[in-house]
Amino acid sequence: MRADRALRVVLAEDSVLLREGLIGLLSRFGHEAVAAVGDAQALVAAVEEHTPDIVVTDVRMPPDFQHEGLHAAVRLRETRPSLPVLVLSQYVQRSYASELLDSGDGSGVGYLLKDRVGQVQEFQSALLEVAGGGTVVDPEVVRQLLRRRRDPLERLTPREREVLALVAEGRSNTAVARQLVVSEAAVGKHIGNILAKLDLPQADETHRRVLAVLAFLRA
Repeated sequence: MRADRALRVVLAEDSVLLREGLIGLLSRFGHEAVAAVGDAQALVAAVEEHTPDIVVTDVRMPPDFQHEGLHAAVRLRETRPSLPVLVLSQYVQRSYASELLDSGDGSGVGYLLKDRVGQVQEFQSALLEVAGGGTVVDPEVVRQLLRRRRDPLERLTPREREVLALVAEGRSNTAVARQLVVSEAAVGKHIGNILAKLDLPQADETHRRVLAVLAFLRA
């Protein structure tokens, strides 16, 4: 469903130049930036104050320039599940995209690369789609998410792959530890990380090890 009305937007972007550019772009299409802020804390406060139709936010913001903007958006959608959020990112971050898409009630979310903002009509379309409850994901992000599904082992470290390969050979934790000249506790930690990164369902340890081996053999 698309929103075809003028939108009230809370904008969060730490770059003053880009922030002012986005304000002008929103105005060009008849929308209003009811608040334009430069950090995640101010973003949360602005949403509380203005109850916007949509939030547009950068992923990385002060103070650490990690994922403050994204986490603020996810937190907002915990209390306002239907709050539309369009996230802008400089780079493809699959984990960020997945976290956003899983937030709230699953509707009204978008993840675009900042390069896409330069294509103004495409940005406008994405804004309207998300505000209307739709989902918009940058094509490059989609490609990388699909690539991740094709290779579930991509998230594993070289050591974790080595441990999983030995488990696939039917070796016990003791035998794996002996082969790699590490402690059994270290092997247990590696296996725990492997099971978590492969997003295997909660079940008994033996069953999850079998599923991990199957993932290894299919990759």
